[in-house]
Amino acid sequence: MSVRGARGKIDVGTLAGLAVAFGGILFGQRLEGGEPQQIIQGTAALIVLGGTVGAVLISTPIETVIRALRRLKTVFIEPPGSPEAVIEEIILYAGKARKSGIVSLESETQDIANSFLRKGLNLAVDGADIQEIRKMLELEIQVEESVREAEAKVYETAGGYCPTIGIIGAVLGLIHVMGQLADVERVGEGIASAFVATVYGVGFANLFFLPAANKMKARARLDLQLKELMLEGIIGIVEGLNPKLIRSKLEAYIIDRNSGGAKNRGGPRSAAAELLARG
Repeated sequence: MSVRGARGKIDVGTLAGLAVAFGGILFGQRLEGGEPQQIIQGTAALIVLGGTVGAVLISTPIETVIRALRRLKTVFIEPPGSPEAVIEEIILYAGKARKSGIVSLESETQDIANSFLRKGLNLAVDGADIQEIRKMLELEIQVEESVREAEAKVYETAGGYCPTIGIIGAVLGLIHVMGQLADVERVGEGIASAFVATVYGVGFANLFFLPAANKMKARARLDLQLKELMLEGIIGIVEGLNPKLIRSKLEAYIIDRNSGGAKNRGGPRSAAAELLARG
């Protein structure tokens, strides 16, 4: 039941969504009597993606852009460690601490894969005050929330610029067409090709950049809720609570998939929990 060494799995929802979205567009194009080749243009893609990347780099610090690119994998891969598995691991530590003392966890912390849980238990083993542990870990949660929000904002920004860059690409295509007015047949083809850039701009924004930003925000909320769960578990261990009581307390943080939020059982909420509620 331990989360140690756990690996994330492919997010089938993301892959299925991309396949349905782009497949639907190509199939619809075919039903209208068109050919996929009519909307597959490398030049239009270069203009739209190049212009969008340039605009994002101008408006966003490069460090944030790099972090956002690294974080993109979370759109396609689900993070390891379910709340249930984390609870089982915490209960294991709680039982050992209650039986042999919290110092007995010192040998265990070296092998904990999750850095947040490892840090919290190390603070507990070192004898830090409960309030100090809570303050330090809540601060880390708040900083993490800010960082993750900035990373998702990169893709939101790209989604905002992309359609406009697509219009620029269409105008460039029309300018080229205007120079060939003598050939009526080529003018018609040129106008059709020019508007492909607009399709790319709107398509990339609404089928990838904006959905990716929303998925990253959803992942961030789940990660923060998991850290809040770990925080309460660590505090329970330091307080020497019965493992059964700790389990009952932590189960309040298990995500209710039907309602889309943490189960609220009327318990006290920390500052980090308030941040999650606002997010």
